Amino acid sequence: MPKPAANTRLLCAVLVLFAAAGLSACGGKEKKAGQALASVNGEEITVLQLNEELQRANVPAVQQEAASKQLLESLIDRQLLQNEAIKDKVDRDPKVVQAVERAKALIVAQAYMQKRIGTINKPSPAEVEDYFNKNPQYFTQRKQFDMRELIIASADMNDDLKKAMDAAKTLEEVAVWLDANKVKYARTQLSRTSADLAPELSSKLAGMPKGQLFIIREGDRTLLISLADIKDNPVTLAQAAPQIEQFLFNKKNKEAADAELKRLRASAKIEYLNKTDKPAAASASAAVAASAPAVAAPTAPAADSSDVNARGVAGLK
Repeated sequence: MPKPAANTRLLCAVLVLFAAAGLSACGGKEKKAGQALASVNGEEITVLQLNEELQRANVPAVQQEAASKQLLESLIDRQLLQNEAIKDKVDRDPKVVQAVERAKALIVAQAYMQKRIGTINKPSPAEVEDYFNKNPQYFTQRKQFDMRELIIASADMNDDLKKAMDAAKTLEEVAVWLDANKVKYARTQLSRTSADLAPELSSKLAGMPKGQLFIIREGDRTLLISLADIKDNPVTLAQAAPQIEQFLFNKKNKEAADAELKRLRASAKIEYLNKTDKPAAASASAAVAASAPAVAAPTAPAADSSDVNARGVAGLK
């Protein structure tokens, strides 16, 4: 059986194979810059390549010696796969060519945006404190919502089950009904705070009594939820400051990216050959935001990601 390290190395090599093979094929064999560390059938692997891998992997200085050896082996594996791909003309496959072109376009667009935006200043302590004071719902007045869930397939959600939910006083009574009607389900429990959730959803939950039952639909699954408890869960400025700082920094980056895209669109001649593809005026700003490469959208500072937040308030019944 292959060793785990070997499996990891091979996986890394495969993930970057197509882009590497396509880019290499475009320019043929070229001498690579940097001191050579290894040669694979005449193709050199250089110090510059290894340093790039170390930088991308964000390897701590104390681990770089050991990591360098493993990454060099990954580069060798990658080169072997790339060579074979070119022999088999994989790099000429239309799907591979398209994927390579897309990767190149994204890299170039992101590099331009980073150059254009430059270095965004980190938020000042005063900005962080101002955000903290203006959003007590996330901090000093933060609430914690403890919930219990029964997860079923959306196909099993019907009028009879809705009636059972309406008549039930507890989630356990709903589970009894599901058992009696041979409906498969899974149990989970979770806690989320008002900093994790969309404001509309957090507001609705805060207004519910303990024990309230409700339904959230998520594609092919439906969640039958009981609000078990609501607690005060405040945080101090010192505790929240790092998250607020990152949130505001991301927000500044996004605003700068949006402004640059707006400028470029204003000076460009954009024609939609298919009139149905033309966005409505009201959604133009959304189209600009969606096209910004690799810039994090601002969201409320949160301790962790939230499945409930992703569901939104629209599915709350």
